[in-house]
Amino acid sequence: MNRSAHAYWLRSPGHGEIREVTLPEPGEGDVVVRALWSGVSRGTETLVFRGGVPHSQYEVMRAPFQEGDFPGPVKYGYLSVGVVEEGPAELTGRTVFCLYPHQSRYVVPASAVTPVPSRVPAERAVLAGTVETAVNALWDAAPLIGDRIAVVGGGMIGCSVAALLARIPGVRLQLVDADPARAKTAEALGAGFAAPADALGDCDLVVHASATEAGLARSLELLRPEGTVVELSWYGDRKVTLPLGEAFHSRRLTVRGSQVGTVSPARADRSYADRLVLALDLLTDSALDALITGESGFEELPALMPRLASGEVPALCHRIRY
Repeated sequence: MNRSAHAYWLRSPGHGEIREVTLPEPGEGDVVVRALWSGVSRGTETLVFRGGVPHSQYEVMRAPFQEGDFPGPVKYGYLSVGVVEEGPAELTGRTVFCLYPHQSRYVVPASAVTPVPSRVPAERAVLAGTVETAVNALWDAAPLIGDRIAVVGGGMIGCSVAALLARIPGVRLQLVDADPARAKTAEALGAGFAAPADALGDCDLVVHASATEAGLARSLELLRPEGTVVELSWYGDRKVTLPLGEAFHSRRLTVRGSQVGTVSPARADRSYADRLVLALDLLTDSALDALITGESGFEELPALMPRLASGEVPALCHRIRY
């Protein structure tokens, strides 16, 4: 078996490159995976690309198979789908998802890969990590049938949350975003759409994922008394001002953080593996294809990342083809 591979590395903030790597010999219980697709998680990965990870969060932000350290050189990423070329008989030949960076072939423990259900296309399975985040957010939020809900921020995470919320019977659901182009995405996911100024208020629950101060302030305004904002945004090294004056206390509002790094305490009976298996099962819904807004070859990554980071290439999830 050929032990050479190619990996995308961030050499320094703003500068990426593809490096040739030599794979280690697989040990007992390891698998060799040949990548088919990977996904660029635009929010987090462009933050890393710009060198915006705060020093205090270097350990928290480490990807499971990251090499190097922030701000660089670092090999970063976590949305990889491939085929097992070597490993245990029950996995060999299977399509699997792994939280691995952008690399053409890699060796990991068999426990680090999750088989993709046969009814989920491999090219859609790159969304598993994002849908897993949405699953955890909804475990934290605990929405109910008939709730009035807004998702503020139509990025990759916000749209994933909206897609799952749209399956709950009787909800009044709006995706709220300043970009009118997100209306088409919302329609594909089964959600309503509104610009921030036009969003419906009196919400029982608002999920905030815009990573902006204005979005978080608007989320609080949209709540009914005693309503809850579940905060999913990652602000990196930016300071955020939150309006806790005016009617915040008299209306008894709640802001709750949610982060995929831990399984929601509301589902203490579930493991990380259980959560990922559920996310992959949910990807049988073809409506989620609306979250994949572009595709490029692996060799294009060094030129692509600056364009994603600047917004020149607008994207939710940009898929990488091997």
